[in-house]
Amino acid sequence: MGTIRKMVEGVQFPMLTLVAGHSGTYRRVTGINVVESSDLIMFCRPNELVVTTGINLDAQQDSLEQLVKQAHTKKVAGFIINTGPFIATIPEAVISFANQYDFPIFQMPWNYRIADLLKTTFQFITSHHQELSIEEKVLFNLLFQDKPNTHAIKEQLAQLGFPQGRELAIITCTTIDAQATIDHYEVMIQFAFQNRYQRFLKLKHKNHLIFLIDKAQIHTPNIPFSKVVEEIYEKNISKNGYLDIIIGKGNFHKELENIRNSYEESLAVIHLAQLHNNRYLYKYKEIGVYKIIMAIQNQSLMKSFRQDMLEQLYRYDELHNTDYVPFLRIFVEENGSTSRISERQFIHRNTVLYKIKKIEMLLDMDLSNPFTKTTLYMAFLIEDVLTNQ
Repeated sequence: MGTIRKMVEGVQFPMLTLVAGHSGTYRRVTGINVVESSDLIMFCRPNELVVTTGINLDAQQDSLEQLVKQAHTKKVAGFIINTGPFIATIPEAVISFANQYDFPIFQMPWNYRIADLLKTTFQFITSHHQELSIEEKVLFNLLFQDKPNTHAIKEQLAQLGFPQGRELAIITCTTIDAQATIDHYEVMIQFAFQNRYQRFLKLKHKNHLIFLIDKAQIHTPNIPFSKVVEEIYEKNISKNGYLDIIIGKGNFHKELENIRNSYEESLAVIHLAQLHNNRYLYKYKEIGVYKIIMAIQNQSLMKSFRQDMLEQLYRYDELHNTDYVPFLRIFVEENGSTSRISERQFIHRNTVLYKIKKIEMLLDMDLSNPFTKTTLYMAFLIEDVLTNQ
């Protein structure tokens, strides 16, 4: 993808001089928009370039500074100021703001035509459309390359604004419907994360949007990650009428070699949230005892334990076309509460009691025993982990 850095380093834009926000050159460029008043900022989109000549701005006021600040809130890629009869020089307040927030500001002399700038920008975007950006390549190599060059990746990350020694984590976003595409929600998700994180790297891979984030670069540390995700979910529901995206976050890790673990952790969160239809499961550290089960290396032991606890019931269901296994799962999830099981299953309380007795007979277990319920619940948790491998 085309970025501000590629514009600066290339030869297509001799008319532009980057005068502020040099640390923000990692930003993607996906469009360009001419804006001559604050009333038109509402039409800007994330990652667009904004151009102004100042023809409708009040030279005696701070209107240019306010226009730049408003454009920044829209998460645009950068701002181009056409200096000439309407804007003689770029105010120091604009330069200071841009440097503070890593917001690229370009100066373009009056003798260059905006029509030529628009044409060149469209050509630039088209030529880089299919190309992986530097950021995407770094993240892809970090997560998917067989033998990544960690030394080179560390240097590249530092150049992209992720110094060595930082705590980094992976957030993965995908669709609940396997036939849907995450592309439909990319702008919405990216906008939300741009509000929360000063910097992030993003990669689209197999219908997953993957983000690398830095714990030290969170704009809103007092707002929990869960609230950010819920706001994304609510916008998704408002747009579709139903929830069709799911987001999982892995743990933060200092060692670069462990970032792949964070990616796997984010996928585990997504799997478990889908498995239990739990939209309120967002982070790996919230998955509880699953973490212990996933860390067990003895797969044969886990399979044996699950088989000892549940296999007989599975066999009975298969032979008699019954549903005792899913019923038992609900039983342990509701801690044996007959009223809650009845409500959840839409069956009479007497039917619940009958099924409990039947399962006790088939498994030769006392389901009122707390240890038995815990053991059976562990068997189901192990089954969840095994099905994800």
